[in-house]
Amino acid sequence: MRFVTMLALCAAAILTTATSAPAASRAPTPVDVAIQTPAGTIVVRLDTARAPGTTANFLHYVDAGTYNGTTFYRTVSKAKQPGSKIEVIQGGLNPQAPNPMIRPIPLEPTSKTGLHNTDGAISMARTSDPNSGSTEFFLCIGDNRFLDAGGPTGPGYAAFGRVVRGADVVRKIQRSHASGEMLAPPVRIVKIVRIR
Repeated sequence: MRFVTMLALCAAAILTTATSAPAASRAPTPVDVAIQTPAGTIVVRLDTARAPGTTANFLHYVDAGTYNGTTFYRTVSKAKQPGSKIEVIQGGLNPQAPNPMIRPIPLEPTSKTGLHNTDGAISMARTSDPNSGSTEFFLCIGDNRFLDAGGPTGPGYAAFGRVVRGADVVRKIQRSHASGEMLAPPVRIVKIVRIR
């Protein structure tokens, strides 16, 4: 009788271990955020598994409401700037207004994440210092692998997700009136919120 009870307990322990093991090894779940603008809503899926640092940084500002009331202020278009090698819209906090609460993060290069600056990618903007990305981001229109690590930009720009809905809104913003690369007027980001 004791032997049967011991076998039953061992079997239960094995079953519990087997069913709980996959949960522990599960990859992080992607997070969807909605970027709400007067031109429409853009939904971006953030890759928490492959770009954990960049995604955590972005979500920190999303959750704090930091992006609410900011703008898309820059557009780069081959139609308007034929010599340009990239096409993007850029937004976030005003980079000319330093904020002591905003700290730069280490670059997560595309060579390590396996993500690329292709159509619909969201990437961190930065200065010439690879580790200067903080709140500024851009959305790629078309193939911008020119911005990947190992290309002409050296360590490149950190892609950390992609647009899953609202690509038409991205293009609408890109085509908005601009003075050079500066949208005139900028397109307001009403808010950015998690939706999944």
